[in-house]
This record gives sequence, structure tokens and C-alpha cells, in this order.
Amino acid sequence: MSANGSSEMGCRSEARPTNTTCSQKELTITLSVISMTVGVLSNTLALFILLKSYRRIRLNSKASFLLFAGSLVVTDLLGHLINGSLAVFVYSFDKKWETFDPHHIVCSLFGACMVFFGLSPLFLGSAMAVERCIGVTWPIFHSTAVASHHMKKLLGLTWLLAAVVAALPLLLRRPYRVQSSRSWCFFQMEEQRDWLDLLLPLLFSMLGLLALLLSIVFNTLTSCSLLQSRLRRKHHCRGMSYHLEMIYQLLAIMFVSCVCWGPLLVRIPPFTSTENMPMLTEFLLLGVRMATWNQILDPWVYILLRRAVLRKLLLWFHCWWCPRSHSLQSKLTRRTWINFQILPNKL
Repeated sequence: MSANGSSEMGCRSEARPTNTTCSQKELTITLSVISMTVGVLSNTLALFILLKSYRRIRLNSKASFLLFAGSLVVTDLLGHLINGSLAVFVYSFDKKWETFDPHHIVCSLFGACMVFFGLSPLFLGSAMAVERCIGVTWPIFHSTAVASHHMKKLLGLTWLLAAVVAALPLLLRRPYRVQSSRSWCFFQMEEQRDWLDLLLPLLFSMLGLLALLLSIVFNTLTSCSLLQSRLRRKHHCRGMSYHLEMIYQLLAIMFVSCVCWGPLLVRIPPFTSTENMPMLTEFLLLGVRMATWNQILDPWVYILLRRAVLRKLLLWFHCWWCPRSHSLQSKLTRRTWINFQILPNKL
């Protein structure tokens, strides 16, 4: 309250040009709050849906997938809440780091949260892709050897790996730095002194790209396996429907992650060795803003890509596109939607 009040008095007491600055500051804070609120509400809704499904499900493979999906949503929720709160805090002080963070505590926390909540969803997405590939291609091995405590250990390892990478700058005495836009903290990207300053952002980029590559490879293998099974069996297989629903969600998560994180992860390696810093600084800020949308779009994958929602959307689209073709509509209902049938305990 005191910070906001002093900033308003400063805006009133200064000359006219600063009124534009103050209005831009208020607009930035408002947009940050709106973005954070939308992300929190979206992830909360998705978490409610996944928890409801997790309580009803009785299949081990489906339960493992829902465990990872729920963990991904919780990670996105906490990341959006913590990073969004830190960003609003920084903007509320007009990005004057020397005033509110003389000992670089907030910057270290901000940078570590950016790295941890950036890598964790990528690691979880790749772990979900590997788990689904094993469940589809080796179902007997998955049902007998892969237990719930194994999945929980793998989940803990993904979070631990992201936490270790986030803590490396602090352990190696290469603290996070305020970036040129002065709105966030990250690795030392400018005026790098030695190979450690170069290694840390490269490690972040390589691990993120490796996670995306694993997701692409294993999701492709799973999709091909399901397609082969579908072509071999003309009749509907009862156990294939929930596999299809999960692979639809995994493919959507992979697509969202590639679009949101790909530009930033690909651009970091040349960023560390180029001299054209002003343009690349703006590109880095744009890449971070795109990456934050990953935490907003991820939960909508679980909200929208469900059997009941997809059925209503596609039937509505079909009725709107061909309102008079009732025979085609009935054919669509009988044959196409059989792929989305799942067990009685459906989502």
C-alpha cells in the first residue's frame, strides 16, 4: 500500500511526460494481474477435473497418466502464481531493483523460479510421453513392472533435476542477473566472463530441447503403434479408446510446448556468443512472454480434449457445416465417435 501510494504521489507531483509513464506502469501491472488470474483459474479448473477423474479411475495405466498430468497442472499453477506475483512486485516498484533488492535476494529467487518452473513442465511432458509409449507398446510389462511408487519416484526425479539446474548458478557463485528490460532475472546473458557464464544458459537450453525431442520421438512411436493396432483390428477394441484420448492430450501438450518454448530454447545458444545484443535482448523478452503462455494453455488441453467435450464440439461443427445431411451425421455418430468411447468410469 505504501509503495503504491508513494508512486501515485510521485506521478502527480512530476511533469506531464511522466503521466504517460505512470499510466503505462498501471497498465503493465493490470495486464500482469489479469494474466496471472487467468492462469491460476485455468489450472485450478484443470486440476479439479483431473482429481475427479483420478478418484474414479481403476486402470493402473490411466492412473499413472493422471498422476503426471495432475503434477504438471500443479507445477504450472505454482509457476504462474509465484512468477506472476514476483513480476507484479517488480513493476509496482517501477523496476528499481536497487531500491527494493539491494542484496539481490529477490533476483535470485526470481531467476531460480524462472528456471525451475520452465524446465519442470518440459521434463514432465517428456516423462508422460515415455510412460505412455511403454504402456501402449509393452502393456504387459507396464501393468506388471511399472507400479505407482515407480511413477512417484520418476516424478520426484524430474522435479529434483529441475531444482538442481535452478540452483546451479547459486552453488557455482554465478548469481542470476537482472536483464536489460529490468523486469525479470535470468542467467548472465551479457558480458559473460568465463565458460561457466556460457555453460549455464546452454545447459538450460539443451535440457529443454532434449525434453522436447524425447516428447516428439516417444509420442510419434505411440501414435504409430496405436495406428497399426487400429488398422489390424476392424472391430472396436475397448482398451484402445482411453489410449487415444491420452495420446490426443499428449500431442496437444507437445505442440503447445514446442510453440511456446521452442523460439526461446533455440535462440539462447547463439545469444550467448553474438554482439548484436539490443535486438536479441528484445527477442529474449518476447520468448519469455511466449513461454509464459505455456502455463496458461496447458490446462486447457485437459479441459477441452476430453471425450464429452470433443463429441459436442465436432457434432456442433458437423451440424453447422452440413445441417441437412442427417444420414452423414448419424454415420459420424456411429463410426467416428466410437474412437472416443472409454470405460464406464470416463472423465
